[in-house]
Amino acid sequence: MEQNQDSPVVTMKNVAEKAGVSTATVSRALMNPEKVSAATRHKVEQAVIAVGYSPHSMTRSARRSESRTVLVIVPDICDPFFSEIIRGIEVVAAAEGYLVLIGDCAHQNQQEKSFLNLMLTRQIDGMVLLGSNVPFDTGIEEQRNLPPMVMANEFAPELELPTVHIDNLTAAFEAVNHLQKLGHRRIACISGPEEMPLCQYRQQGYIQALRRHGMTIDPQYIVRGEFTFDAGSQAMKHLMTLPKPPDALFCHSDIIALGAMSQAKNMGLRVPKDLSIIGFDDIELSRYSDPQLTTVAQPRFNIGREAMLLLLEQLQGRMVSNGSRLLDFELKIRGSTAPSLRDEEWPAPARK
Repeated sequence: MEQNQDSPVVTMKNVAEKAGVSTATVSRALMNPEKVSAATRHKVEQAVIAVGYSPHSMTRSARRSESRTVLVIVPDICDPFFSEIIRGIEVVAAAEGYLVLIGDCAHQNQQEKSFLNLMLTRQIDGMVLLGSNVPFDTGIEEQRNLPPMVMANEFAPELELPTVHIDNLTAAFEAVNHLQKLGHRRIACISGPEEMPLCQYRQQGYIQALRRHGMTIDPQYIVRGEFTFDAGSQAMKHLMTLPKPPDALFCHSDIIALGAMSQAKNMGLRVPKDLSIIGFDDIELSRYSDPQLTTVAQPRFNIGREAMLLLLEQLQGRMVSNGSRLLDFELKIRGSTAPSLRDEEWPAPARK
């Protein structure tokens, strides 16, 4: 919990007692972690969080005034979706004199230790999570002894963190509804990773839109993959092998949609005449494709901006409720969607 000037100073001895090890072991685990076992290191790290230990007997607020640094955890730094969110964070942070560090979680096992050390040694004042995973093992109780954290883009209610995001379920519903209004009935969904909450919400939006129009949910039309160009391409190949291939695609990201569009063209299909494709995110690349991609536009800069403002409120000692801050999305209708062909006009994809 937050220490004040009258609170007793937490020492390395308190950590040792909590972890059930010697103070020498605690010192090695923090200063030379490679010299202790992974199990011991984990016990010490959890004990540090539990008792609120700060090296050099400095309080959290004292370190905070010196650091002026925040850490942004990105699920995959190579994904262009995150660039505008990070820019929104940095603009607000810079205006308040804060430095932003970027941590890539794509190789979480290698990075987990360094992220945790930054938190434990109070080298950062707070953290913005752009994904749904905290990059180290900590429960709700332990979070009290960590610097403030805010989620941006994702929504994981079990973490009980202040969150800025859009309504992914409604956005997906409207995207699929747009395809239905164009007369499409064989609508496939290329989904992102199942464990990601936003993918679960987008999947529910897809399903609810089909049900609203009395359409059957065909599991063959739902393909899962990563948020990559190749995943979209591979999913497209699979969908075109079905006895009745889809006449429209709802993709969980623009990168997936662009991969699917590229593969569709390779197979001799014309987008949007033979196949309508809709993406999600409105990354810059979506406007450079041929045709331009119809997509759900997220206010990515504002998501980052609002998340950093929430974090600043906490750093300035104000109470922030652990709830959702929903921002508006917009369906951007461009050239990759068009009215459906009649079934008899559906072309056989070229064999390649």
